[in-house]
Amino acid sequence: MRYELTERRQLILKLVIQEYIESPARPVASETLQRKYNLQYSSATIRNELAALEELGLLTHLHTSAGRIPTDAGYRYFVENLMERQALSPQEQRTIQHQFYQVRGELEQWIHLAAAVLARIAHNAAVVMPPRSLEVRFKHLELIAIYETVILLVLVLHDGTIKQQTLTSEQPYSQDELSQVAQRFNQQLHNAGLAEVERLERTDWEPPLSAFEQTVLELIARAMRQLEGQINERLYHDGLLEMLQQPEFSQPERIRQAIAILEEGKGINPLIPQALSSNGVQVVIGGEHVEDAMREYSVVLARYGRGRDLAGVVGIFGPTRMPYPRSISSVRYISSVMSDLLAELYGQRPDA
Repeated sequence: MRYELTERRQLILKLVIQEYIESPARPVASETLQRKYNLQYSSATIRNELAALEELGLLTHLHTSAGRIPTDAGYRYFVENLMERQALSPQEQRTIQHQFYQVRGELEQWIHLAAAVLARIAHNAAVVMPPRSLEVRFKHLELIAIYETVILLVLVLHDGTIKQQTLTSEQPYSQDELSQVAQRFNQQLHNAGLAEVERLERTDWEPPLSAFEQTVLELIARAMRQLEGQINERLYHDGLLEMLQQPEFSQPERIRQAIAILEEGKGINPLIPQALSSNGVQVVIGGEHVEDAMREYSVVLARYGRGRDLAGVVGIFGPTRMPYPRSISSVRYISSVMSDLLAELYGQRPDA
């Protein structure tokens, strides 16, 4: 929805949101705005403007005598139109770079470090999806004879993921015979994505596939489908205690809900594909979420990595009363640092 706000209403809305974010979730009264920010308007004028902003759906109030608090629409207008960009200070950037430099060659450690740094900066929970290929692609297959008709299938994908599965054949195969079968697939499926593997399932091979080879091909396709569906399921998180110290979490039920969201990832995982396919920082506020359990939370996400070859997501999760300028700038900066580290680790250029 488009809002045509005067400069005065924009200023008052901005100050209400800033004050509400900085305070321990206290509604903002007209007298507070006039006194603290030395506004050159009377309290009556400010009250009228607050009422007008409430009619527009940008502010609301909890009861008659209370001050105003932002709505989801008010936060959205603030993020898109009023928010001043707050870059991390040079000192903060140097500290972060030094921390990452110390673990630069250890992928697992800097994923955990990214979550810890974001949580500390934003005083909210942080989530990090490890980097992986956004398209599951075949790299190598091994078939290993275990015992008579029992065979171990080892599938290696382009991003280093390894999938192992045992299968039973109707007749025994020697290791040489299994190696020949594996070599045929390695030649035919080299660097193939899931769509190509599924196409080859429907294609007549020359020479034709044996029943055993057809079973192997079906297992390869099934494993790749499962792995592609799991791309965004592994999320690291940190900062739960920082987030739970905020006044929004005074009730046990709200605490349990937040823990469940982070531990199970149900409300955050659906946002990952959009973040992976987008450039810049994505902000989802309150009622914009599809999941009902997420309606009182905001999420700030950004992708990092190298195109579709290898990419992940970093982000912040917290109540809608979130310090958006600092959250957005920290997510943007950490995603940039991680893109550079990933490029250095794999010797390729990061995303532009």
